[in-house]
This record gives sequence, structure tokens and C-alpha cells, in this order.
Amino acid sequence: MIPEEKSAGVARALREAFDVTEFEDIRRMTKGLSSDLVFRIVVHGSSFLLRIMTRINETNDPARIFACMTAAAEAGLAPRVLYCNAEDGIAIIDFIEAVSFPATQALALLPRTLRRLHALPPFPKAFNYVTAHKGFIWRFRAAGLLPRDEIEDIFPRYAQICAAYPRVDADMVSCHMDLKPENIVFDGLRPWLIDWMAASVNDRYFDLSIVANFVVTNEAEERTYLAEYFGQPPDQYQLARFFLMRQVLHMFYAAVFLLLGSAGKPIPRSENPTLFRTFHDQLWAGEIDLADNAMRGVYGWIHWEALLTNLRQTRFDEALRIVSDRQAPPEGMRWLLPLAE
Repeated sequence: MIPEEKSAGVARALREAFDVTEFEDIRRMTKGLSSDLVFRIVVHGSSFLLRIMTRINETNDPARIFACMTAAAEAGLAPRVLYCNAEDGIAIIDFIEAVSFPATQALALLPRTLRRLHALPPFPKAFNYVTAHKGFIWRFRAAGLLPRDEIEDIFPRYAQICAAYPRVDADMVSCHMDLKPENIVFDGLRPWLIDWMAASVNDRYFDLSIVANFVVTNEAEERTYLAEYFGQPPDQYQLARFFLMRQVLHMFYAAVFLLLGSAGKPIPRSENPTLFRTFHDQLWAGEIDLADNAMRGVYGWIHWEALLTNLRQTRFDEALRIVSDRQAPPEGMRWLLPLAE
């Protein structure tokens, strides 16, 4: 079960963490899209999580990942870290027994958790939007997966976001970047954040937008959610930034999941598409597995349809106006998102 090349590192981890050479039980945990091997192990009668990185490179850098995980654990946001070794790519953390996390509770608890996360000292690396756009969004535009009229309609509107959304230093914070349901473990009292593979410095509204996909269902909840995060009701500028970043996220998710799901072949568009809310409720409940290629394609279309709808709303034009008016470009102003080449 443990790869032979990792067995010495795992033995070393067990000795240093528990002063034992074997575990009493080990079970593979298969949920999630990560290439890591994740096991629930039992030592001295207690359960722990053993994580083994199988791909170590510049992107999957255990030194960065473990630094972020440890900082979050020390702040009480992630499970306690008993052992981590960047050279081996092995970590052992407390195992949290998950219970159902009602979305109504998550609407209040998760923005408070994000506020604490975003207050941490800066993580070691910043998210690279230039690389992400080249690798996914501009490639997606040219991939032949979308109707031509939709490309000509939506990508110019997305370019308007790129030309308006600012890079504000105060909003560049330590982010988790991948807060899907399987990376949020609720123990009945509080949420714990796990799997820090994507963690980096990014605009605070990125994390806020990811979580909002699952817990925010209308504009009233949006205001409640942001009020919990900011500690006071959001102003029009904060609402506009949040709305625009949610569209950026729709574009990212559409690009990533349609490209992954297509495997180089066109993905048929459903005549009866699953509703955005329905699909995310099912994801939240653990009823959908995005490791399935067909489901990735469905998820990509769901985000594309949401983007189509939202960028044609009057709220889009209003949000652009509010952000552009606040960020009248003084000398030295920087933008978060790269324009198309």
C-alpha cells in the first residue's frame, strides 16, 4: 500500500512522531483530485492522517505546501501537524472526524474562518495569473469547445474585468485557493481546512468567491456572508469587487474543467443542463465525484452558463463602473488580471 520508494520515509515519520515502527491500521482515502496518497492510520489507538506526495516539483513544492499548512495549523485553522518532512514529501496530521456541515452554518462560520486565514503572514508564493491565463483561459478560448458567437460576446466582457480589476496590496493575502467541500472538514463545532497544495498569496476575494459557490444562494445571503467576513455590512465597492471576482472564477472553472473533461474532444452541451445551485448542493453533500471526466465536463458547462448569464446582467455594468470609478488609474496603478495577448 505504501510505495516502496516511500517506505523508509514513512518509517522515519512514525519513529519521530510516535516512537513506533508500524501502525495498527491503515486505510487508503481516495476522495479528491490530488496526486498525493492519503491514508487514515491508527497509532496508539488514535487516528491520524498520513499524506505522501508522489509528485514533487516546482508546482508541488512540499516546502511551500508544508509551510502554509503549518502556519494554518498554528493558527488553529488546520489540524495539528505532528510531522512533516519536505525532502520526503511526507506529513502526519490529526484526523478530524467529519460530520454534516449545514450550509446555513457554513454561511456564518466559513467567512469568519477566511478572515482569520487572510490575516496570517504572507505565504511563500504568490499566485501567477499570467501563467494561469496562458495555460487555461486563452487556450480555452481557442480550443473550439464554445460556440463562436458566445466567444465573441463573452471574452470582450471578460477583458473589461481584466482592464478594471485592481491589484490592491492590502487585499493580497494568504489564501487557501482550493476550498471545495472535501477540503473543509466540519467536526460539529468548527470547520478545519485541509490540503494546502494550492495555497499562495492572492486577492482575498478569490477565496471568498470559491466558498460562495457553495453557501451563497442569493443577494441577501451575499450581504450576510460579506458582513461576517468584514465585521460590518459590505459597501458598494466591496460588493462590486466580489461580483467581478466571482465571474473571474466562473471563467477559470469553465476553462479548467472543460479542457480537462474534453481530453481533446468536444463535450456535448446538455439540452437540459443541471442548475448551478443544484450541482453545488450535490457537491457540498458529497454526492458528485469530479474525478469522473464526464462530471468535469458538466461542471465546466455549469460555470460557463453562469458566466453567460451574469456578464449579460445590468449588475455587471454597474460593478465595472463602481470599481473603475474607485480605481481611477493613477500613475503606478497595477491590475490583477492580464489582458489577452
